[in-house]
Amino acid sequence: MKNSGSNPSTEKACAKHASIERSSSKQALQTQAQKILPVLTTIFSSLHYSQIAHQRLSQQSDSGAVYYQGLTRSQHPQFGQVMIKWQLSADSNHDSADLAYEADVLKSINISISENSLPAIAPPILAYDNVTIQILKPSSQLIILVTPYYPNGSLASQLNSQNHSRLTDIQKYHLIKQSAHLVTNLHNTGWLHNDIKPSNILLDGFMPNHADNSSITPDLLLTDFALAEAINDDIAQNSDKNSDKNSTGDSAGTPAYLAPERWQGQGATLQSDIYAFGIMMVEILTGKRPFQISANSNDKLKAWAIQHCQQPIPTLPLEYSGYQGIINKALAKRVERRYQSMEEIVVDLERL
Repeated sequence: MKNSGSNPSTEKACAKHASIERSSSKQALQTQAQKILPVLTTIFSSLHYSQIAHQRLSQQSDSGAVYYQGLTRSQHPQFGQVMIKWQLSADSNHDSADLAYEADVLKSINISISENSLPAIAPPILAYDNVTIQILKPSSQLIILVTPYYPNGSLASQLNSQNHSRLTDIQKYHLIKQSAHLVTNLHNTGWLHNDIKPSNILLDGFMPNHADNSSITPDLLLTDFALAEAINDDIAQNSDKNSDKNSTGDSAGTPAYLAPERWQGQGATLQSDIYAFGIMMVEILTGKRPFQISANSNDKLKAWAIQHCQQPIPTLPLEYSGYQGIINKALAKRVERRYQSMEEIVVDLERL
Protein backbone atom coordinates (compact mmCIF):
# COMPACT_ATOMS: atom_id res chain seq x y z
CA MET A 1 0.00 0.00 0.00
CA LYS A 2 1.44 3.36 -0.97
CA ASN A 3 2.10 5.90 1.73
CA SER A 4 0.18 9.08 2.30
CA GLY A 5 -0.37 11.60 5.07
CA SER A 6 -1.04 10.20 8.52
CA ASN A 7 -4.79 10.87 8.62
CA PRO A 8 -5.56 9.72 5.03
CA SER A 9 -3.45 6.59 5.53
CA THR A 10 -5.27 5.80 8.73
CA GLU A 11 -8.55 6.29 6.93
CA LYS A 12 -7.39 3.78 4.35
CA ALA A 13 -6.58 1.38 7.17
CA CYS A 14 -10.08 1.74 8.57
CA ALA A 15 -11.40 0.41 5.28
CA LYS A 16 -8.62 -2.11 4.66
CA HIS A 17 -10.47 -5.10 6.06
CA ALA A 18 -13.99 -4.07 5.08
CA SER A 19 -16.13 -7.04 4.14
CA ILE A 20 -19.07 -7.08 1.78
CA GLU A 21 -21.44 -6.72 4.72
CA ARG A 22 -19.70 -3.61 6.04
CA SER A 23 -18.98 -1.95 2.71
CA SER A 24 -20.53 1.47 2.12
CA SER A 25 -21.12 0.42 -1.49
CA LYS A 26 -22.41 -3.04 -0.68
CA GLN A 27 -24.64 -3.37 -3.71
CA ALA A 28 -21.91 -2.35 -6.16
CA LEU A 29 -19.45 -4.71 -4.51
CA GLN A 30 -21.94 -7.56 -4.63
CA THR A 31 -22.41 -6.92 -8.33
CA GLN A 32 -18.67 -7.19 -8.87
CA ALA A 33 -18.57 -10.30 -6.70
CA GLN A 34 -21.04 -12.00 -9.04
CA LYS A 35 -18.60 -11.37 -11.89
CA ILE A 36 -15.34 -12.11 -10.10
CA LEU A 37 -15.96 -15.01 -7.73
CA PRO A 38 -17.21 -17.60 -10.29
CA VAL A 39 -14.13 -16.95 -12.43
CA LEU A 40 -11.86 -17.30 -9.40
CA THR A 41 -13.58 -20.54 -8.45
CA THR A 42 -12.81 -21.92 -11.91
CA ILE A 43 -9.17 -20.80 -11.68
CA PHE A 44 -8.71 -22.26 -8.19
CA SER A 45 -10.31 -25.53 -9.31
CA SER A 46 -7.82 -25.74 -12.20
CA LEU A 47 -5.05 -25.44 -9.61
CA HIS A 48 -6.47 -28.49 -7.78
CA TYR A 49 -8.23 -26.64 -4.99
CA SER A 50 -11.60 -28.03 -3.90
CA GLN A 51 -14.33 -27.24 -1.35
CA ILE A 52 -13.84 -23.60 -2.32
CA ALA A 53 -15.55 -21.14 0.03
CA HIS A 54 -15.09 -17.42 -0.59
CA GLN A 55 -15.08 -15.72 2.81
CA ARG A 56 -14.26 -12.08 2.19
CA LEU A 57 -14.13 -9.56 -0.64
CA SER A 58 -13.15 -5.92 -0.42
CA GLN A 59 -12.57 -3.13 -2.91
CA GLN A 60 -9.43 -1.02 -2.56
CA SER A 61 -8.25 2.15 -4.26
CA ASP A 62 -4.69 3.32 -4.80
CA SER A 63 -3.74 6.39 -6.87
CA GLY A 64 -7.10 6.22 -8.60
CA ALA A 65 -6.76 2.56 -9.55
CA VAL A 66 -9.37 0.17 -8.16
CA TYR A 67 -8.48 -3.39 -7.25
CA TYR A 68 -10.01 -6.22 -5.22
CA GLN A 69 -8.76 -8.37 -2.37
CA GLY A 70 -10.28 -11.44 -0.81
CA LEU A 71 -9.91 -14.53 1.34
CA THR A 72 -10.96 -17.97 0.18
CA ARG A 73 -10.89 -21.14 2.24
CA SER A 74 -10.19 -24.36 0.38
CA GLN A 75 -8.83 -27.89 0.39
CA HIS A 76 -5.74 -29.04 -1.50
CA PRO A 77 -4.60 -32.66 -2.05
CA GLN A 78 -1.03 -31.80 -1.00
CA PHE A 79 -1.43 -28.94 1.48
CA GLY A 80 -4.68 -29.94 3.21
CA GLN A 81 -6.92 -27.12 4.44
CA VAL A 82 -5.63 -23.79 3.20
CA MET A 83 -6.46 -20.11 3.15
CA ILE A 84 -6.03 -18.41 -0.22
CA LYS A 85 -5.39 -14.69 0.00
CA TRP A 86 -5.80 -13.08 -3.40
CA GLN A 87 -5.63 -9.71 -5.10
CA LEU A 88 -7.11 -8.81 -8.46
CA SER A 89 -6.30 -5.62 -10.35
CA ALA A 90 -7.70 -4.57 -13.73
CA ASP A 91 -4.29 -3.48 -15.04
CA SER A 92 -1.62 -6.18 -15.12
CA ASN A 93 1.03 -3.45 -15.07
CA HIS A 94 -0.42 -1.66 -12.04
CA ASP A 95 2.17 -1.48 -9.28
CA SER A 96 -0.28 -1.51 -6.37
CA ALA A 97 0.70 -5.06 -5.46
CA ASP A 98 0.05 -5.12 -1.71
CA LEU A 99 -0.11 -8.90 -1.73
CA ALA A 100 3.09 -9.27 -3.73
CA TYR A 101 4.80 -7.10 -1.14
CA GLU A 102 3.33 -9.14 1.71
CA ALA A 103 4.62 -12.32 0.09
CA ASP A 104 8.11 -10.77 -0.14
CA VAL A 105 7.98 -9.88 3.56
CA LEU A 106 6.90 -13.41 4.50
CA LYS A 107 9.72 -14.89 2.41
CA SER A 108 12.26 -12.61 4.09
CA ILE A 109 10.95 -13.50 7.55
CA ASN A 110 10.96 -17.23 6.88
CA ILE A 111 14.50 -17.09 5.49
CA SER A 112 15.67 -15.24 8.60
CA ILE A 113 13.91 -17.78 10.83
CA SER A 114 15.67 -20.63 9.07
CA GLU A 115 19.10 -18.97 9.12
CA ASN A 116 18.88 -17.98 12.80
CA SER A 117 17.03 -21.07 14.09
CA LEU A 118 14.18 -18.97 15.47
CA PRO A 119 10.72 -20.33 16.30
CA ALA A 120 8.02 -19.84 13.67
CA ILE A 121 6.79 -16.25 13.49
CA ALA A 122 4.38 -16.35 10.57
CA PRO A 123 2.48 -18.93 8.53
CA PRO A 124 4.57 -20.68 5.86
CA ILE A 125 3.92 -19.90 2.21
CA LEU A 126 2.53 -23.06 0.62
CA ALA A 127 2.10 -21.60 -2.86
CA TYR A 128 2.41 -18.26 -4.63
CA ASP A 129 1.21 -17.37 -8.13
CA ASN A 130 1.07 -14.17 -10.15
CA VAL A 131 -0.93 -14.72 -13.32
CA THR A 132 -2.61 -12.68 -16.04
CA ILE A 133 -6.26 -13.50 -16.64
CA GLN A 134 -9.23 -12.12 -18.56
CA ILE A 135 -11.90 -10.92 -16.16
CA LEU A 136 -12.19 -7.19 -15.43
CA LYS A 137 -10.35 -6.21 -18.60
CA PRO A 138 -8.62 -8.21 -21.34
CA SER A 139 -5.51 -8.17 -19.17
CA SER A 140 -5.92 -8.41 -15.40
CA GLN A 141 -3.41 -9.34 -12.73
CA LEU A 142 -4.28 -12.03 -10.16
CA ILE A 143 -1.94 -12.63 -7.24
CA ILE A 144 -2.50 -15.72 -5.09
CA LEU A 145 -0.85 -16.33 -1.71
CA VAL A 146 -1.63 -19.69 -0.07
CA THR A 147 -1.00 -20.44 3.62
CA PRO A 148 -2.32 -23.12 6.00
CA TYR A 149 -5.81 -22.71 7.42
CA TYR A 150 -5.87 -22.39 11.22
CA PRO A 151 -9.25 -23.65 12.48
CA ASN A 152 -8.91 -22.00 15.90
CA GLY A 153 -8.84 -18.58 14.31
CA SER A 154 -7.16 -15.58 15.85
CA LEU A 155 -6.53 -14.30 19.34
CA ALA A 156 -9.43 -11.90 18.81
CA SER A 157 -11.84 -14.85 18.95
CA GLN A 158 -10.59 -15.62 22.46
CA LEU A 159 -11.17 -12.05 23.62
CA ASN A 160 -14.88 -11.79 22.86
CA SER A 161 -17.15 -11.53 25.87
CA GLN A 162 -18.02 -15.22 25.97
CA ASN A 163 -14.56 -16.73 25.57
CA HIS A 164 -12.65 -14.12 27.55
CA SER A 165 -14.60 -14.96 30.70
CA ARG A 166 -13.26 -18.52 30.45
CA LEU A 167 -9.60 -17.50 30.29
CA THR A 168 -7.68 -18.04 33.50
CA ASP A 169 -5.12 -15.54 34.75
CA ILE A 170 -2.39 -18.05 33.90
CA GLN A 171 -3.66 -18.36 30.34
CA LYS A 172 -3.74 -14.59 29.99
CA TYR A 173 -0.17 -14.37 31.23
CA HIS A 174 1.02 -17.00 28.76
CA LEU A 175 -0.81 -15.35 25.87
CA ILE A 176 0.83 -12.04 26.72
CA LYS A 177 4.27 -13.58 27.14
CA GLN A 178 4.03 -15.65 23.96
CA SER A 179 2.86 -12.59 22.03
CA ALA A 180 5.80 -10.60 23.42
CA HIS A 181 8.25 -13.27 22.27
CA LEU A 182 6.54 -13.34 18.88
CA VAL A 183 6.92 -9.59 18.29
CA THR A 184 10.47 -9.70 19.70
CA ASN A 185 11.45 -12.38 17.20
CA LEU A 186 9.83 -10.42 14.37
CA HIS A 187 11.88 -7.33 15.26
CA ASN A 188 14.99 -9.50 15.41
CA THR A 189 14.38 -10.55 11.80
CA GLY A 190 14.51 -6.87 10.84
CA TRP A 191 10.83 -6.02 10.41
CA LEU A 192 8.20 -3.83 12.01
CA HIS A 193 4.67 -5.20 11.80
CA ASN A 194 2.76 -1.88 12.03
CA ASP A 195 -0.61 -3.53 12.67
CA ILE A 196 -0.25 -5.55 15.86
CA LYS A 197 -3.66 -6.50 17.25
CA PRO A 198 -5.45 -9.68 18.38
CA SER A 199 -7.05 -10.33 14.98
CA ASN A 200 -3.57 -10.50 13.43
CA ILE A 201 -2.34 -13.21 15.81
CA LEU A 202 -3.31 -16.73 14.80
CA LEU A 203 -3.75 -19.67 17.18
CA ASP A 204 -1.80 -22.65 15.88
CA GLY A 205 -3.17 -25.51 17.96
CA PHE A 206 -5.88 -25.59 20.60
CA MET A 207 -7.10 -23.24 23.29
CA PRO A 208 -8.00 -25.27 26.41
CA ASN A 209 -10.75 -24.06 28.72
CA HIS A 210 -10.08 -26.37 31.63
CA ALA A 211 -8.32 -25.19 34.78
CA ASP A 212 -6.06 -28.27 34.93
CA ASN A 213 -4.66 -27.32 31.51
CA SER A 214 -4.58 -23.60 32.17
CA SER A 215 -0.84 -23.31 31.57
CA ILE A 216 -1.16 -24.80 28.07
CA THR A 217 -1.64 -22.38 25.20
CA PRO A 218 -1.32 -22.83 21.46
CA ASP A 219 1.60 -21.57 19.45
CA LEU A 220 0.97 -18.07 18.14
CA LEU A 221 1.72 -16.76 14.66
CA LEU A 222 1.60 -13.24 13.26
CA THR A 223 -0.33 -12.63 10.07
CA ASP A 224 -1.16 -9.74 7.71
CA PHE A 225 2.16 -8.14 6.79
CA ALA A 226 0.78 -5.72 4.20
CA LEU A 227 1.91 -2.75 6.32
CA ALA A 228 5.23 -4.19 7.49
CA GLU A 229 8.36 -2.05 7.13
CA ALA A 230 12.01 -2.98 7.15
CA ILE A 231 13.86 -1.73 10.22
CA ASN A 232 17.23 -1.34 8.51
CA ASP A 233 18.32 -0.18 5.09
CA ASP A 234 19.77 -3.54 4.06
CA ILE A 235 16.39 -5.24 4.17
CA ALA A 236 14.69 -2.19 2.68
CA GLN A 237 17.01 -2.39 -0.33
CA ASN A 238 16.20 -6.07 -0.78
CA SER A 239 12.47 -5.40 -0.76
CA ASP A 240 10.59 -5.14 -4.04
CA LYS A 241 8.17 -2.68 -2.47
CA ASN A 242 8.31 1.00 -3.33
CA SER A 243 11.42 2.53 -1.81
CA ASP A 244 9.48 5.49 -0.43
CA LYS A 245 7.71 3.14 2.01
CA ASN A 246 10.78 3.05 4.23
CA SER A 247 12.03 6.56 3.56
CA THR A 248 8.84 8.38 4.49
CA GLY A 249 8.09 6.15 7.46
CA ASP A 250 4.40 6.95 7.07
CA SER A 251 2.01 4.04 6.78
CA ALA A 252 -1.46 2.98 7.71
CA GLY A 253 -2.54 1.22 10.87
CA THR A 254 -5.61 0.35 12.91
CA PRO A 255 -6.78 3.48 14.79
CA ALA A 256 -7.52 1.65 18.07
CA TYR A 257 -3.84 0.58 18.28
CA LEU A 258 -2.05 3.54 16.69
CA ALA A 259 0.59 5.26 18.84
CA PRO A 260 0.32 8.99 19.68
CA GLU A 261 3.32 9.97 17.54
CA ARG A 262 1.73 8.33 14.50
CA TRP A 263 -1.27 10.66 14.83
CA GLN A 264 1.23 13.55 14.82
CA GLY A 265 2.62 12.48 11.46
CA GLN A 266 5.74 10.70 12.67
CA GLY A 267 6.99 7.47 11.12
CA ALA A 268 6.75 3.93 12.41
CA THR A 269 9.38 2.70 14.89
CA LEU A 270 9.95 -0.15 17.30
CA GLN A 271 8.13 1.99 19.86
CA SER A 272 4.96 2.22 17.75
CA ASP A 273 4.85 -1.59 17.62
CA ILE A 274 5.44 -1.62 21.39
CA TYR A 275 2.55 0.78 21.94
CA ALA A 276 0.19 -1.45 19.92
CA PHE A 277 1.39 -4.41 21.97
CA GLY A 278 0.57 -2.47 25.16
CA ILE A 279 -2.98 -1.87 23.92
CA MET A 280 -3.29 -5.58 23.21
CA MET A 281 -1.98 -6.44 26.70
CA VAL A 282 -4.81 -4.47 28.30
CA GLU A 283 -7.26 -6.18 25.97
CA ILE A 284 -6.00 -9.65 26.92
CA LEU A 285 -6.20 -8.87 30.64
CA THR A 286 -9.55 -7.06 30.76
CA GLY A 287 -11.31 -8.09 27.56
CA LYS A 288 -11.61 -4.45 26.50
CA ARG A 289 -9.42 -1.96 24.71
CA PRO A 290 -8.19 0.84 26.97
CA PHE A 291 -9.43 3.58 24.63
CA GLN A 292 -12.88 3.79 23.06
CA ILE A 293 -14.73 6.27 20.86
CA SER A 294 -18.42 6.83 20.29
CA ALA A 295 -19.96 5.04 17.34
CA ASN A 296 -21.84 8.28 16.63
CA SER A 297 -18.70 10.42 16.45
CA ASN A 298 -18.77 12.81 13.49
CA ASP A 299 -14.99 12.65 13.07
CA LYS A 300 -13.80 9.24 14.19
CA LEU A 301 -10.17 9.84 13.27
CA LYS A 302 -10.04 13.00 15.38
CA ALA A 303 -11.76 11.15 18.23
CA TRP A 304 -9.18 8.36 18.12
CA ALA A 305 -6.33 10.88 18.01
CA ILE A 306 -7.67 12.59 21.15
CA GLN A 307 -7.96 9.26 22.93
CA HIS A 308 -4.41 8.18 22.20
CA CYS A 309 -2.74 11.57 22.60
CA GLN A 310 -4.64 13.09 25.53
CA GLN A 311 -6.39 10.42 27.60
CA PRO A 312 -4.41 9.10 30.59
CA ILE A 313 -2.94 5.61 30.62
CA PRO A 314 -5.61 3.30 32.04
CA THR A 315 -5.43 1.93 35.58
CA LEU A 316 -5.80 -1.85 35.57
CA PRO A 317 -8.16 -3.67 37.94
CA LEU A 318 -6.56 -4.51 41.27
CA GLU A 319 -6.05 -8.18 40.39
CA TYR A 320 -3.78 -7.13 37.51
CA SER A 321 -1.86 -4.43 39.36
CA GLY A 322 1.36 -6.40 38.83
CA TYR A 323 1.14 -5.53 35.15
CA GLN A 324 0.60 -1.80 35.74
CA GLY A 325 4.26 -0.84 35.53
CA ILE A 326 4.63 -2.65 32.20
CA ILE A 327 1.46 -1.01 30.84
CA ASN A 328 2.63 2.44 31.95
CA LYS A 329 5.91 2.06 30.11
CA ALA A 330 4.45 0.39 27.01
CA LEU A 331 1.74 3.06 26.61
CA ALA A 332 3.82 6.09 27.51
CA LYS A 333 2.69 9.03 25.38
CA ARG A 334 6.24 10.15 24.65
CA VAL A 335 8.46 7.77 22.72
CA GLU A 336 11.52 8.41 24.88
CA ARG A 337 9.62 7.27 27.98
CA ARG A 338 8.40 4.09 26.34
CA TYR A 339 10.19 0.75 26.27
CA GLN A 340 13.02 0.90 23.77
CA SER A 341 12.75 -2.75 22.75
CA MET A 342 10.42 -5.72 23.10
CA GLU A 343 13.21 -7.59 24.88
CA GLU A 344 12.76 -5.21 27.82
CA ILE A 345 9.08 -6.15 28.03
CA VAL A 346 9.94 -9.85 27.93
CA VAL A 347 12.36 -9.38 30.84
CA ASP A 348 9.73 -7.56 32.92
CA LEU A 349 7.11 -10.22 32.11
CA GLU A 350 9.53 -12.94 33.24
CA ARG A 351 9.87 -11.11 36.58
CA LEU A 352 6.14 -11.43 37.10
